[in-house]
Amino acid sequence: MTTVLIPGGAGFIGSHTVRALQTSGFESIILDNLSNGHKSSIPENSLFIEGDIQNRALLDEIFTQHKIDAVIHFAAFIEAGESVVNPLAFYSNNTGGTLCLLEAMTEHGIRPIVFSSTAAVYGQQETVATLSEDLPKKPINPYGESKWAVECMLRDTAATGALDAIALRYFNAAGSDPEGKTGELHDPETHLIPLVLQAASGKRSSIKVFGTDYGTPDGTCIRDYIHVCDLASAHVKALEHLLALGSTKGFYDAFNLGTGNGFSVRAVIESAKRVTGTDFAVVEEGRRAGDPAVLVADSSKARKHLGWEPLYPSLDDMVAHAWNFLKDR
Repeated sequence: MTTVLIPGGAGFIGSHTVRALQTSGFESIILDNLSNGHKSSIPENSLFIEGDIQNRALLDEIFTQHKIDAVIHFAAFIEAGESVVNPLAFYSNNTGGTLCLLEAMTEHGIRPIVFSSTAAVYGQQETVATLSEDLPKKPINPYGESKWAVECMLRDTAATGALDAIALRYFNAAGSDPEGKTGELHDPETHLIPLVLQAASGKRSSIKVFGTDYGTPDGTCIRDYIHVCDLASAHVKALEHLLALGSTKGFYDAFNLGTGNGFSVRAVIESAKRVTGTDFAVVEEGRRAGDPAVLVADSSKARKHLGWEPLYPSLDDMVAHAWNFLKDR
């Protein structure tokens, strides 16, 4: 059985990917320092090691004691606003931590790695709303810069033949396991769908809409939301792609992950009202600096080369699955 080390496997996307790997016949070892992850999100029958990817001695111990065949790497700080306030923490954890991980992998002869990257590497593209992988990389915050730096490390190390790597650039992760076993548990929460659902549940007095005068059909920002289970399945597809390379060594590529459909802030709010059957206060405020009007993924490359297709493209499904997980918490 193929064994995969999953740094950050107790987090939102990581824990869903562990479940997808189990379903596909892989064995998982989760490494997480629980700074953002949760023990309650770890699936049963998974080996969990509490620790940090910056602990080289621990990595050497794991790679020595276990037959690790591949790595899927989620361990990162993700809050873009916080990265502006505390950039060194993001460069230390996201970039420095990955450097430590890659050094350990190459020393122990472990080649395949799937990396959790982000659409933030594109920054603000002035003339396009649908983003393809070949656009210039122009991160506008340390979070995006830290992820792009990792992509560069992967690309350059793969060019030496020492690694085989795929970077997956997510757009807006949403939803939860349809069975409600795990879901989104950020503290503080910054993502729109769980914030709207907090307003629906009464945990939050209202939901704020930042900007209603964009050049979009209803005046609010449009984003590409992708179900977390579809993200998880893409990681399995990417891993299988790397494992099937055979004698081909030194592979690197990057793929966008999105549905290719955009939903406005107002559309998310209306979906939440439909799904929950509740009304709640909506407060309109001015635009936030740096918010593009439209960000939608061109994910045709992942569909073509990884054989990946989203199973849950419906916004109502994403909201309903998130609501099923959050409403009793």
